[in-house]
Amino acid sequence: MTAHPTDLAHPHDLVGIGIGPFNLSLAALADGIPGPVGIPGPDGIPGPDGARSPLTTAFFDQSPAFHWHPGLLIDGATLQVPFLADLVTLADPASPWSFLSYLKARDRLFPFYFAERFHIQRAEYDAYCRWVSEHLPGLHFGHQVDAVRWNGERDLFEVDFTQLDPDGEVEALGRAYTRHIALGIGTEPYVPDPLRPLVDAPTVPVVHSADYLDQRDRLLAAGHITVIGSGQSGAEVFLDLLRARPAGAERIHWLARTEAFAPMEYSKLGLEQFTPDYTRYFHALPERARDDLLPSQWQLHKGIGPETIAAIHDELYRRTLHGGWPDAVLTPGVQIRTAGRVGTTKLELHLEHRRQATRTRLTTDAVVLATGYRERSLDRLLAGLDPYMCRDGSGRPRIDAHHRLVLDPSVSGSAYVQNAERHTHGVGAPDLGLAAWRGATILNHLMGHLTGTEPYTLPRRTAFTTFGLGGQDRTPTVPAPRGLVPLTEVR
Repeated sequence: MTAHPTDLAHPHDLVGIGIGPFNLSLAALADGIPGPVGIPGPDGIPGPDGARSPLTTAFFDQSPAFHWHPGLLIDGATLQVPFLADLVTLADPASPWSFLSYLKARDRLFPFYFAERFHIQRAEYDAYCRWVSEHLPGLHFGHQVDAVRWNGERDLFEVDFTQLDPDGEVEALGRAYTRHIALGIGTEPYVPDPLRPLVDAPTVPVVHSADYLDQRDRLLAAGHITVIGSGQSGAEVFLDLLRARPAGAERIHWLARTEAFAPMEYSKLGLEQFTPDYTRYFHALPERARDDLLPSQWQLHKGIGPETIAAIHDELYRRTLHGGWPDAVLTPGVQIRTAGRVGTTKLELHLEHRRQATRTRLTTDAVVLATGYRERSLDRLLAGLDPYMCRDGSGRPRIDAHHRLVLDPSVSGSAYVQNAERHTHGVGAPDLGLAAWRGATILNHLMGHLTGTEPYTLPRRTAFTTFGLGGQDRTPTVPAPRGLVPLTEVR
């Protein structure tokens, strides 16, 4: 078993900062890996010559317990990836922390078998992750990490944290030491600048979709509701509000910047852009090429699931059966120029239709901002590492193929990142389907550094598509497809 010392002053092999799905996946995959030879174990006593002490890990999160997007666990909403994209299966199908192991522990394998569900509900995924978080050792909730520094004299990272009580009040300050760190601090709700004045309207419900369920009753009590955002969250919120409003008096307006309420790319070959093969290809591209490519791939992760689109159309159609049209307006191709309050109970949105070059105003009683999420900045947390950090032409951290921050060579430890590398690793960075592969990649690199071994055998090829020429997206041992030769051989 992986060791999890209660004495956090004893150096760890790995400390994880943040316990979302990605670092939870890393912790689950790390559980059971033997550590270095002769390194002191959790009791501080070195093992005998040739003995393998357990890998020592600790993971911190400021939240009192694990919760995954609780404001969006709308009844019936499903994951957009199959259940095989759990914390471990795509790297270790035999892991005791798999979704199937969770079902077995809950005596639900047969019901799941007969349900024939490839895509599970979000609430069930959240329950599965909470089950792992409640049984996996070495997780420290209620611990807010405040700073990370490199101690060159000890060749260790120092991780300062604040221990919080259940009410979020300070209980104690502490420090952990570790040879390597893994940053999984996740994303935060994003509000575009023109919409920020809405947040300053406390008397009018203005809710980011991340908090939708907490504010649902208040939203439903509003006379007119506006949903902003054309992704999956916006679609699910619109559908849930539509179903809850009386026919003919729905009074909902759904606005989107995109040209249409477009389906997510879900073709078999299209999904191969969420494979390790594509990630390697994307990482090898020049920085300018990566930056140009990312915006064009919005439909891979910002579109709407076809089933949700069908459910919305079915609900709208059902409301026409007795004549008339539902009082629901769906308008794509619109951007919000400015927004502000009208009196104390209403908001006014200034809209512009880009193709028509027309403008209008919309008055509403409540707004749901389904405007997505952005990666949390690492700058404050890693201020102590800033002198060692290498940055790209846009000032962003450089991240290598092993998901490590590129640091000055004087730093012998590795700082791995999860879901903070979209600019270097592409659209798959926030995708749950790559969680286990990335966690196994990190652990293979870490264990290669510590012991010269790789605990996980990862596939050499994961896509039928060949991304790029010359086979640069494959490991060298895999032959290039027939008919293609490296560019240097073309005359």
